[in-house]
Amino acid sequence: MTLPRLLVLVSVALTLAVAAGCAKETGPPAGAATAADVQLSPDTEEIVASIPQATTLAKLFRTYLPPDRAEAAVRLVSQQFDPRKLRAKQRFTLTRTFDGWLRGFDYEIDLDRRLRVAPATPEAPRELVAEVIEYKRQEATAAVAGRIDKQTPSLFEAMHAVGETDDLSIELAAIFSGEVDFNSGIQPGDVFRVAVQKVTRETGTVSYGAVFAAEFVNEGRRLKAFRFVLPDGKVGYYDENGRSLKRFMLWSPLKFEPRVTSGFSYNRRHPILNVTRAHLGVDFGAPIGAPVVSVANGVVTQAGFSGGAGRLVAVRHSSGYETMYMHLSSIAVRTGQHVSQGDLIGRVGSSGLSTGPHLDYRIRKNGAYVNPLVERRRMPPGEPIAPALRAAFQAERDRQAALLPAEASSPVEPGIATLQRGQKAGPVDARAPASAR
Repeated sequence: MTLPRLLVLVSVALTLAVAAGCAKETGPPAGAATAADVQLSPDTEEIVASIPQATTLAKLFRTYLPPDRAEAAVRLVSQQFDPRKLRAKQRFTLTRTFDGWLRGFDYEIDLDRRLRVAPATPEAPRELVAEVIEYKRQEATAAVAGRIDKQTPSLFEAMHAVGETDDLSIELAAIFSGEVDFNSGIQPGDVFRVAVQKVTRETGTVSYGAVFAAEFVNEGRRLKAFRFVLPDGKVGYYDENGRSLKRFMLWSPLKFEPRVTSGFSYNRRHPILNVTRAHLGVDFGAPIGAPVVSVANGVVTQAGFSGGAGRLVAVRHSSGYETMYMHLSSIAVRTGQHVSQGDLIGRVGSSGLSTGPHLDYRIRKNGAYVNPLVERRRMPPGEPIAPALRAAFQAERDRQAALLPAEASSPVEPGIATLQRGQKAGPVDARAPASAR
C-alpha cells in the first residue's frame, strides 16, 4: 500500500470516529450545567445576639472588629445615637467580612426605634451610614374582657387566654392594688373588663398606653376605675363615686402570684431553730429575684444585713407605721432615702435564717407589731375628687364607661374589640376649659 493511500484511509477513519462521537452526544455533557453554577464562598458572616451585661458599644465592636475599625464604627454610630444609652439584653445583628470590615449593624433601641448601620450604596460597601429608624405603629383603643376559672386560675393566664400580654395584667393589678389582694384574693368566677390604648408595631411587638377604664369583679364585689387628670397634671384612678383607688398601703409588697406560706402568729415553731417563738409577720413564697416594692410612701430607716433576718429593708411611714422586708437577695435603696408607694426596694431571696426563697413582710404601728393582712383591711378609703372637679370627672367617667366591653362569658374567646378609626379615647385634662374638652 502506497503512502498516499494510507494517509487517505487514516483521514477517513478519523472523520468517521468524530462523527460517531458527535452522534452519541444529544445534549451537553453530564455535569455541564452543575459546573456552570459556580458556588462562591460567602465573604461575610452575621452575628445575632443580645447586648451583654455591663458592656459598652466600644467593647461590643472590639469583640468582632479590629481596634481601629471598632473605633471608627463607634464614631459613626455616635453621630446618630448616644452610645451611653446602650441597654443590656437588647437584640442586635452585626454583619462583618472575614477580613474584619463592618458591613452592617442593627440594634433595637426601644419599642419605637432601631439603629441601623449599612452601606450608603451597593457600589461602595465600605462607605457606611448610620440612621435611627422609627418603627411603623398602629394605635387603637382595645376593649378586653376575661375571666378567672379552673383553666386560667391567675390573672396572667386569664389575660393570655384573651390574647394580651403580662404588661396589661400588671397595669390592671396596679390600678386595683389598693382594693384587691392579687397575691391570694383571686377566685374562680372573678372577671375583668378593660378599655386601654394598644400599640402594635411592624415588628409584631405590642405595648399598652393609658388604661382609660377598668372593672374587676372579685368575690362578688364589683370594682370600677376611671382615669382622670388633675389640674396639677397628675393622673389618678377613681371609682364611680369619685373616690381615689390609691390607698395608704398596697395589699402586698410583691406584684402578685406569690402564696402565703406562713401567717402572723405569737406561737409558731421556727423551721430552722426548732423552737417555739412568735412570727410577727407574713411569709410570701416567691422566686428568687422577684421585685419587692414599698407598700407606701416613706423614708428608709435601715438597708443592710441584719442577723437572722438576712438582708433587710425597713421603711418609716406616716401615721406611726413602719414596714420591714426580710431575707432579700439584693437591696435597691439606701438608708435615709425617700421612697414612694410602688418603688423597688429589693428582690426576694433566702438570706439569713431561711429554708428557701421567700419574703418575710412585717408592719409595726406605734412600735407594736400588727398582722399585715388584718391591718390593711382597717385602712380608710382614698380621698374623693374635689367638689370643683366633680362635674368634669362625672362627664369623663360616663364617656369612659361606654368604652368598656360587654362582660366576658365562660369560656372566654381570645380576641379584642377595637373602636373605629378616629374615635378618640384620651383622658379629659381638668386644666382645660370645658369648651376645649
